[in-house]
Amino acid sequence: MRFTRITIIRERKPEKININELLQWFGGTLGLFSQRDKDRSCFRVFIVLLKDIKTNKIGLSSDEIADLTALTRGTVVHHLNRLMEAGLVSVERNKYMLKVDNLSELVDTIKKEVDNAFIQLKDVGEKLDVLLGLK
Repeated sequence: MRFTRITIIRERKPEKININELLQWFGGTLGLFSQRDKDRSCFRVFIVLLKDIKTNKIGLSSDEIADLTALTRGTVVHHLNRLMEAGLVSVERNKYMLKVDNLSELVDTIKKEVDNAFIQLKDVGEKLDVLLGLK
């Protein structure tokens, strides 16, 4: 069974139209960037992966991401694993890349996965209701 962890955190959208704040809000709403991430390392990894989509779409190694973000390879790998767990990043031939070509496609993909999870939950809930004599 493949697990995907999706966290949605409802936050007030920034009032200022500032690309940095909007990107922080976007990732924070998806549960990617937490208050524990004081140096915004996950945000920096995410931005590097976004830039890769825009420039060449070839993916980046963890060492390349570490160089571009000035983070240790261990920190980069930790955040890449979290992003893969969330279903946002894939790895092919030791190159990491976002699974989508743009952020609106990312939202659509996440929505589809959440909708499918709720369909499965409802189906199991209905079966449990019958088995437990609740329905």
